[in-house]
Amino acid sequence: MTRQVKLVILGAGTAGLTALSEARRYTDDVLLINAGPYGTTCARVGCMPSKALLEVAHAYGRRDWLGASGIRGIETLESDLASIMVQVRKLRDRFIAGPISTVDSLGERSIHGQPRFLGPTTIEVNGERIEAERVIIATGTRPNLPEAWHSLGDRVVTSDGVFELETPGRRLGVVGLGPIGVELGQAFAQLGCEVHAFTRGSSVAGLNDPEVNASLLEVLERQMTVTTDADVTLRQGDQGLVMQGGGREVEVDWVLASLGRRPNVEGLGLENLGVELDKRGIPAFDTATLRVGDLPVYIAGDLSGLRPLMHEAADEGRIAAYHALHPDAECLARRTPQGIVFTEPSAGYAGLTGVQLPQSGVVTGSADFARQGRALMAGRNAGHLKLFADEHDGRLLGVEMVAPDAEHLLHLLAWSIQQNMTIDQLLQMPFYHPTVEEGLRGALQSARRELGKRRTLPDLPLCHEPADWVLG
Repeated sequence: MTRQVKLVILGAGTAGLTALSEARRYTDDVLLINAGPYGTTCARVGCMPSKALLEVAHAYGRRDWLGASGIRGIETLESDLASIMVQVRKLRDRFIAGPISTVDSLGERSIHGQPRFLGPTTIEVNGERIEAERVIIATGTRPNLPEAWHSLGDRVVTSDGVFELETPGRRLGVVGLGPIGVELGQAFAQLGCEVHAFTRGSSVAGLNDPEVNASLLEVLERQMTVTTDADVTLRQGDQGLVMQGGGREVEVDWVLASLGRRPNVEGLGLENLGVELDKRGIPAFDTATLRVGDLPVYIAGDLSGLRPLMHEAADEGRIAAYHALHPDAECLARRTPQGIVFTEPSAGYAGLTGVQLPQSGVVTGSADFARQGRALMAGRNAGHLKLFADEHDGRLLGVEMVAPDAEHLLHLLAWSIQQNMTIDQLLQMPFYHPTVEEGLRGALQSARRELGKRRTLPDLPLCHEPADWVLG
């Protein structure tokens, strides 16, 4: 017997569960099929447990500044890695409870098993055949790990396993300094571990601008050894693993491999969709509607490779479900892109960066947080900010930064970019003193100078429509 279903969602991660929530606004005839663990990548092994670790690490990492500022007794502080990891897992289990509860509530409309396409709308799972009107593929990704490193056993760990370590060794190697490698490498360094990090390129944390990148590297190199432009080899040593690359050799207790992620497509039978697959094994799809050609099949979440971030996966789940159930509807616009790396100081971007910017017609504003007042008094004076504006109309196009609490500045600027705000409009906004935001104001002022504009009025809004807070 073949089960008939209006919509089948493959994958119970962030994209799949958000697609489920959106679809249930219009129909209850939805079936969720998941082959892997439940709880979402973000809550189980990604952004949530990592930030639980980072909060402790960043706080402990400020002990030297506290001592220099007159706080006595910091020499008695000690990081208990085993206890820290227990607390991280405790919080992790709390975070995954919600997504697991959502799946459990579906009853027979949730299936655990490996689905396989027999055709564009025919799926087989656990020996059952399912005929769907529409299908959303949201099976996610998993960490890359070179085949040769599998033989080194549990001394090589990816982000999928790092939070299961009960007592991490105090000598750590990191291979790959993208967002995950940088965050976790710095966290263990701040907790008192000896960290040796290697990365193939010259940039870290996904940063593009050389000055912004250099400002984060300067901080990291005070806390751990960093070797850039290095291809790394691993081999078994006398007491641990020997890492070799970039002219450096070091022995460590364990290695965090942070080498990107690959799509979970094995066993899905995507070749039976009848369309060409790319080198990742993914069919071509419309980046606006997420639809695969003319098929009633949609791609969502990290699997798409468009914007592999949790909030973007959620948006793609919404888009895929909406268009799956409204195939003739007008496409939905994407929000302004932003990415945040939760180092200390934190790093990231909003809007256009690097090669995305036009080749001409762009002006730049910058600010150095090494000299910024509020950052200086907090002992967090490090980082650099670059913002980019259209030289014709002054619209803010993008920003990249390393700055204290950059996550907040990046949100404000992403909102501003989405609202097509100009440099002048941003400078008319209130800036409190003393705050880190004053560093942003300095960058905006430098961009205005680059625009060749002179102030003809103070940086204050005009009184076209007096607001309620205007006195008099």
